[in-house]
Amino acid sequence: MSFDPTSLTYNDAGLIPAIAQDAETGEVLMMAWMNADAVSQTLETGRVTYWSRSRQEFWIKGATSGHTQELVRFKVDCDRDCLLVEVNQTGPACHTGRRTCFYTEVQDGQEVEVVKLPEDPPSA
Repeated sequence: MSFDPTSLTYNDAGLIPAIAQDAETGEVLMMAWMNADAVSQTLETGRVTYWSRSRQEFWIKGATSGHTQELVRFKVDCDRDCLLVEVNQTGPACHTGRRTCFYTEVQDGQEVEVVKLPEDPPSA
């Protein structure tokens, strides 16, 4: 059966949430938005492409930072309103420099940072 990106259920802004997960470890890395064209580009190129709501333009993960996401598997949930992209992640996925955007956790009513920023290399 052929896949048609327009068969997905997009929100009123024409977007669908896409969760990026490390294909090897299963670690959830980030969530961003795609429109139908970003879905098509991702599937055609193998480079995960999102839609930047703030810039109103395509955002090919790693195009400027080098922290790329190579598509391994592209999955659609049962309601067709959420995507799971399993990726080979190069470098951090989060703009903060952390491996994952999910670096805080609520523990006993307190928000705790559970993934620290990588330490800067020692000065030479």
